[in-house]
Amino acid sequence: MKDPKEYIEVYGAREHNLKNIDVKIPRNELVVITGLSGSGKSSLAFDTIFAEGQRRYIETFSAYARQFLGGLERPDVDKIDGLSPVIAIEQKTTNKNPRSTVGTVTELYDFLRLLFARVSDAYSLTTGQRLVSYTEEQILEAIKNNYKGEKVMLLAPVVRSRKGHYHELFVQMAKKGYGQARIDGEILDIEYDLKLDRYKTHDIDIVIDRWIIGENASESRMEQSLKTALHMGEGVVGIQKLASSTIEYFSKNLMDADTGHSLALPEPNTFSFNSPKGSCPYCKGLGTVKKVNTDYFVENPKLSINQGGLRPLEDIKSNKWILGQIKNILEIYGLSLATPMKDIPKEALDYIYNGCHKEFNKDLKLAGINKKIKVNFDGLISLINEMIDDKESYDATLLERHFTTEETCPDCHGTRLQASSLSFKIDGKNIAEINALPLLDLKEWLIQVEDKFNKNNKIIAHEILKEIKTRLQFLLDVGLDYLSLSRSSRTLSGGESQRIRLATQIGSQLVNVLYILDEPSIGLHQRDNERLIASLKNLRDIGNSVIVVEHDKDMIMEADEVLDIGPRAGKFGGEVLWQGKPKDLLKADTITADYLTGKRTIEIPETRREGNGKSLILKGATGNNLKNVNVEIPLGKLVVVTGISGSGKSSLINGTLYPILNQHFYRAVKDPLPYKKLEGIDHIDKIVDVDQTPIGRTPRSNPATYTGMFTDIRNLFAELPESKIRGYKAGRFSFNVKGGRCETCQGGGLKVIEMNFLPDVYVHCETCNGKRFNRETLEVRYKGKSISDVLEMTIDEATEFFQPIPKIFMKVKTMQDVGLGYITLGQQSTTLSGGEAQRIKLATELSKRQTGNTLYILDEPTTGLHFEDVKVLMDAINKLIDLGNSFIIIEHNLDVIKLADHIIDIGPEGGHRGGEIIAKGTPEEVARSKKSLTAKFLKRELR
Repeated sequence: MKDPKEYIEVYGAREHNLKNIDVKIPRNELVVITGLSGSGKSSLAFDTIFAEGQRRYIETFSAYARQFLGGLERPDVDKIDGLSPVIAIEQKTTNKNPRSTVGTVTELYDFLRLLFARVSDAYSLTTGQRLVSYTEEQILEAIKNNYKGEKVMLLAPVVRSRKGHYHELFVQMAKKGYGQARIDGEILDIEYDLKLDRYKTHDIDIVIDRWIIGENASESRMEQSLKTALHMGEGVVGIQKLASSTIEYFSKNLMDADTGHSLALPEPNTFSFNSPKGSCPYCKGLGTVKKVNTDYFVENPKLSINQGGLRPLEDIKSNKWILGQIKNILEIYGLSLATPMKDIPKEALDYIYNGCHKEFNKDLKLAGINKKIKVNFDGLISLINEMIDDKESYDATLLERHFTTEETCPDCHGTRLQASSLSFKIDGKNIAEINALPLLDLKEWLIQVEDKFNKNNKIIAHEILKEIKTRLQFLLDVGLDYLSLSRSSRTLSGGESQRIRLATQIGSQLVNVLYILDEPSIGLHQRDNERLIASLKNLRDIGNSVIVVEHDKDMIMEADEVLDIGPRAGKFGGEVLWQGKPKDLLKADTITADYLTGKRTIEIPETRREGNGKSLILKGATGNNLKNVNVEIPLGKLVVVTGISGSGKSSLINGTLYPILNQHFYRAVKDPLPYKKLEGIDHIDKIVDVDQTPIGRTPRSNPATYTGMFTDIRNLFAELPESKIRGYKAGRFSFNVKGGRCETCQGGGLKVIEMNFLPDVYVHCETCNGKRFNRETLEVRYKGKSISDVLEMTIDEATEFFQPIPKIFMKVKTMQDVGLGYITLGQQSTTLSGGEAQRIKLATELSKRQTGNTLYILDEPTTGLHFEDVKVLMDAINKLIDLGNSFIIIEHNLDVIKLADHIIDIGPEGGHRGGEIIAKGTPEEVARSKKSLTAKFLKRELR
């Protein structure tokens, strides 16, 4: 009997820590891969299956195209059968481009632009009246009145911002006898061989006639010429004075009766903030402008300019001329560059910052003469702006980083569009207002607006609206109803951007594709989780295979097939422990199964901590969607902030509280969202934000260098008798400086061999065999191990090995305590997962000397953690709290929420229907709340 099911068959996977495994994954099903963090789930799903699918796709390109793509390495696997095209939806691929918004990523904005271009009404900018169309007589009348006695050209617009070379058009016009055209603002003769740049957008107006208004010869042929022009320009004609370059359009379409101005008929790119046709000219369609903020110029007013009191001068390399000018300004007031900043009068500072072009007379009393001082200085602000605009030097980058703040563009008020684009409205709303609606309200608007169109427009709009509604529904299904289309992609969390890409994929309705998702439930409240699982099942039902790497209980139980990888993490993992249906998993003997059956649990503490009686009180927070929130955060406790996605948790903690404290303790540049006041700041003495950003971006950075233990290890090696004899200092044992490292690979251990159109191959350096150091350095051994052997040790091995050396032992031990025993000391940071990076940061904090008054802020620390790892992580956190520290954790994971001493639940919903505190208190108190959506899920956990 042949098995009717189809499988993706993987043979001999050895990528990272996989132990040469063979797996059969059923196709067209929802398969969950689970297991401890670091056990090899991602290595199997992403680094093996996805990498191979991607590579095969790129192999289909020509060799010429491949050289531009940079090739892809073949994953370390014998063979994979039954692989369909692969799409991976990961967390880390958020777009950092400021132009990218939720609307552009989901392509909903493109449809919205089309809708506005086809069925909107135009309204006058000055009077607000609806624009009317004109008759030919009215146009003629207006031209005669506006241009009395002028020499003008009559133009017919034929091409409006379209790409092409338009050779045929010019030939046709020349045959008709037209001699000149206005092309992209210049008047050119029409030749038979005239061709434009095919890939640029062009505006072409044909010159129909030249008139002298009021002259009989012109008057007699005006009517006929105008008819011709209106016919060719499809109802629009332009008038340009001979000497000027500006053109005034008259239109049978949209004219403002009072001013005679007409708007060009809208095209989709009239509403695009990425095209010069639609974008606000001041901020170029970004919605924000960078403004130099003089508050950052002086940090310590006791210093003089010579001592570095005026900070911008420190960033500008060639500042001799500027110093000379400032010296002149100060001389007028009898001061010099050695005067402390606090003693310089306001007026003088105003001249230094904003410029001054004057001549001053100054009496030199002792010499009995007066001296002329000529100041010709534009001011620091305009100099800095100029430098930033040029972006020539690294100085400009520094200036931008240190002295500018982002402000909403004063012209377009953050809508990103020109005023003329905003004069088109549907049902009284312009495109920017629609763009700013939360998705749920947008859906309601779309439903009610359809009945407001007239008969023709209804037919036109029907198709577009249908397309927008279906795509919008997918976004709502994955729990993103609180976002708006205008929300910048930069401000989305990893989980949000991943779900947006998921919705876009479901919207494209592809079939026979293999989707691989990396923990899509991150940052999702339990309630939205159910919606997400339904979306994934929808993907499966239309005929796709879905593989999800996930730790979520609900997701595991709802899958068609589960793979459990383990048994432990790192080199002790990498095997498939169990595979089968979720209901059979309960009988299996794995750590995952034990947690699902309740054999192992994360224990709920007997009593909740009382805290130290002090608290931070934040009053009047109104940032984003927060509704004037007053919140009290008790110190010395584990405080967990919960609530539906988009309810305002991050705005309150990461957007308001953290920046306030950060400015207070570390003079950070980022401004907090608006708030009234914060009390109790003196009860803590430092603030630490432990997030999931990578700990290093280069292969040279590793856990040993990040935690600072490598310095101690190098010092230990430098103290050995052998090193003393040879005169080796600590620098000898660094792979980042010359001396001890292998010079062939410059301490990298790997060499990159560039193949022109094949992938770059990384090989172990042939001189040092990947050991990073030269032979002499490796001859120095401690307990029989060289410095390179130490970097190869796992944390568990290092804990035993460094037992006698307390300084190193402390740091290694804390890393072992947070469950990182499986990674090696020298593992490249680039290969660590987000959860691992976060725990390395936490371990670094744990090993520092404790003051007992630190406030730690963690945003969803359980991302990428298995139940067992959550337990280990929470043990580490509880240790820190028992030392007197305070923790604020933003979290959806119920295992963390039930361990809290104090919960702050924000809601009730996401977006503008959230932003209030719904419930607070111990988990038991919050579980009794009627309004809180978290309560009903928490109740189940506390049983």
